[in-house]
Amino acid sequence: MNQLKLRVVITGANGQLGYELCRHAPAWVELVALSSAELDITDEQAVSSELTRIDPTLIINSAAFTAVDKAETEVEKAYAVNRDGVAFLGHYAAGAGIPMLHVSTDYVFPGNASEPYTEDDVTGPTGVYGASKLAGERALLAVCPRSLIMRISWVFGSHGSNFVKTMLRVAEARSELGVVSDQQGCPTSAASVAIALWALADAYRQQGDLQWGVYHYSGKPACSWYDFAQEIFAQAGKVGLLSTLPAVNAITTDQYPTPAQRPAWSVLSSEKLHALYGVQPADWRTELTQVLEELRAQCTHKKPA
Repeated sequence: MNQLKLRVVITGANGQLGYELCRHAPAWVELVALSSAELDITDEQAVSSELTRIDPTLIINSAAFTAVDKAETEVEKAYAVNRDGVAFLGHYAAGAGIPMLHVSTDYVFPGNASEPYTEDDVTGPTGVYGASKLAGERALLAVCPRSLIMRISWVFGSHGSNFVKTMLRVAEARSELGVVSDQQGCPTSAASVAIALWALADAYRQQGDLQWGVYHYSGKPACSWYDFAQEIFAQAGKVGLLSTLPAVNAITTDQYPTPAQRPAWSVLSSEKLHALYGVQPADWRTELTQVLEELRAQCTHKKPA
């Protein structure tokens, strides 16, 4: 293939991953960024007509219903976005003879393992969010053979809602808080996910093909939410985002009940992606430093002169 340019549609461009995909788009990309307001992927007719008008050579879908607890009560909406919308995009891609890159989640697994999950491990979601995302994976693979699904975990960034920004907000209001310490996972920056997806798009651009199917990508090393919070506060203090650091207490999942059951083990193995495409997991602690620096710059920018 080795086209000079790929016309790439990014769906969900207003989300934290969509934002980073746009920000890190390579020079060889003719980018068409569509927010959820500009393209509702749950509207099959809108998907067909808008994509036909744009005539892309690749679709990267970052649109998703990611509110894990809300999904327990907004079941139809979660499935409409995470399953049906994905199928509509995949159906268009298959008909147009183009590939699709799609983002999924560690929540497709039950969380009862003790070794990093590989792509071949048995799935078993514990909540509606994970179940709807798994249904989306299956729907996409059924309609679009040239699709690549990247499961990611514990995503954070300077844009959108995520654990890092929640912790900073809570720390400004409270001097002490409890954070769950019996759930293990891999924090992953949205920027690193975007860069990994563009690396795959580039491989497709140069080779005209990819080894389609499911892949995992996450940051390293694994940690608990408690460990993650401790590092957030330590770094936030160093860069001047927090003047006073809160006391952080380790608590159990039982002490912090939520509508949706989170998997206790969300550690993903990125070995397959690295072996086939040379994509290395990023150290989330270094990525966190970058995100906090960006957040500090945003705060400085907002302050009146």
